[in-house]
Amino acid sequence: MIVSGPSGAGKDTLIEKLRELEPDMAYGVSVTTRTRRDYEVDGVHYRFTTRDAFQLMATGGEFVETREYAGNFYGTPRRLVDEALAQGRDLILKPEVNGARAIKSLYSEAVLVFLMAPSSRELLRRLEERHADTPGDIDRRLSIAREEEEALSQFDYRIVNDALPAALQDLRAILAAERLRVSRLPAARDAGAAARVQQ
Repeated sequence: MIVSGPSGAGKDTLIEKLRELEPDMAYGVSVTTRTRRDYEVDGVHYRFTTRDAFQLMATGGEFVETREYAGNFYGTPRRLVDEALAQGRDLILKPEVNGARAIKSLYSEAVLVFLMAPSSRELLRRLEERHADTPGDIDRRLSIAREEEEALSQFDYRIVNDALPAALQDLRAILAAERLRVSRLPAARDAGAAARVQQ
């Protein structure tokens, strides 16, 4: 499952709460070159690195996808994704919107969830309240958010994060529904693979 959406929509908090309720779920910690915020823990919220180190990792094929966002680089580690899939575990990722679409192009079974604030005014309030960006950075993030919302039709689900408990309930409902898909059952996957072999 991929949870994406504009900066300030509440992805970090929502995913953190989901992981508390779903401790067996794998989580792909993204790598970024941006500065760590006061409340963030390296290796938990992101893996923070330098631009040079990031470029070396990218050149070495260590990412499923990489993107530049608001002047910083972000990447989804390939090893984490491949290990979780090989183990048959549920996996949650948190790339930005273009990154989410890139992952979907590689892993067609990925489920895309678009998380958004209830209004532009609320999004602005959240960005200002966290005191992590300059006014110029906030303007840039709001501009990017407007562009990202145009990609909504390419996602499978949309959650409006007006209140955390309701958003969390919606996300768990999506997870439950996807776990019940017949196409995700081992027998169905094996039958599909056998059919492809016979063709």
